[in-house]
Amino acid sequence: MQTISKRDHLTISQAEGENSELVDTLVDGVRQFNFDKMGQETSEPLTVLAHNDMGKLIGGVYGRTIYKNFLIHVVWVDESARGTGLGRELMIEAERLAISRGCLQAQVDTLDFQAPDFYQKLGFTTAGVIPAYEGSPARYFLFKRYCNSVVR
Repeated sequence: MQTISKRDHLTISQAEGENSELVDTLVDGVRQFNFDKMGQETSEPLTVLAHNDMGKLIGGVYGRTIYKNFLIHVVWVDESARGTGLGRELMIEAERLAISRGCLQAQVDTLDFQAPDFYQKLGFTTAGVIPAYEGSPARYFLFKRYCNSVVR
């Protein structure tokens, strides 16, 4: 670790590379804070996949369900299957599963060159945008409420 600064009996440092033990300690601290505020969390992975006839993975949705939210981390469709409706089909199935777990809403973030229009066509609302800046693309934050709605 590289020391950045010292003051009042503490040292601020930079960790080099990946360190799963440190990350686990940070995550455990956040989980304890969340537990104190919200009660026991049940964070479960939610993954929906598509394979072609030869067994090759050609698309999928990966996220987690927690606190009645579906947090979408990754949506990917192989270039050969883009524009076929596969992404929409995968999302509809993932959202159906999230709702069956008691989720009331979903949230996702995406870059401007990725898929903001895709999510909006699925009923997601843009909650905010961080504008593009000096070579960094714009980032969209979107959500979709499931209360009294049907996934389409």
